[in-house]
Amino acid sequence: MLVLQPKVIAQPAVVVAPSSPSKSVSKPKWVKPSKTASFSDQSLNTGNKPKRKIYQYEQGGITTFSNIVPDSADFEVLLYDCFACQVNSQVDWHRIPLFASKHSDFVSDAAEQFDLDPALIRAVIHAESAFNAKARSKVGAIGLMQLMPATAKELGVSDAYDIKQNIWGGSQYLAYLLKRFDNDIDLACAAYNAGPTTVTKYQGIPPYPETQAYVERVKILLKRYRTALQS
Repeated sequence: MLVLQPKVIAQPAVVVAPSSPSKSVSKPKWVKPSKTASFSDQSLNTGNKPKRKIYQYEQGGITTFSNIVPDSADFEVLLYDCFACQVNSQVDWHRIPLFASKHSDFVSDAAEQFDLDPALIRAVIHAESAFNAKARSKVGAIGLMQLMPATAKELGVSDAYDIKQNIWGGSQYLAYLLKRFDNDIDLACAAYNAGPTTVTKYQGIPPYPETQAYVERVKILLKRYRTALQS
């Protein structure tokens, strides 16, 4: 299938390209991530430029990208920022509904395997994609935990849209960051968003409004998920 990089458009418009004929693809075999992976510097920070959503859908055999919500009920939202990164977000993070039981088996398995707090995994998933398994950012981050392709590959994730693989890979990467930053949750989360080399460079949370907002919101969600999972 022809893969296109959607463009952000300044006014309502549509960018189109022909779709190639559909092909049957066998389901990828589950590959357990290597514990010795070096990991790419997964940076999701894209600066302070305005972000917007692009909608992808099929129309008359044509793959269409638009910043206008389509009439078609079958469309995919291409995210241009992680859910918790929008500095001026109007979301009430202390009251937003939680996903305390969604994908519970996969989260529990990953938490046990990588010695992580399941509440932290859920908080990061919520902050990254709001539990949208089809989420994709403009820099190419994919799925629940918004894995960059290079990082996903190093983690042994063959299909980042697969829920089990994505949670497994993202949790492994999160565990690596916690170890790298001496179990400092603030720094690990900052590194998940802006990249570990950026955190090392600034010797703390980078001075990026999006990253600072992200860390604060993950901590709010973490506290809430801990309470929810204990009840």
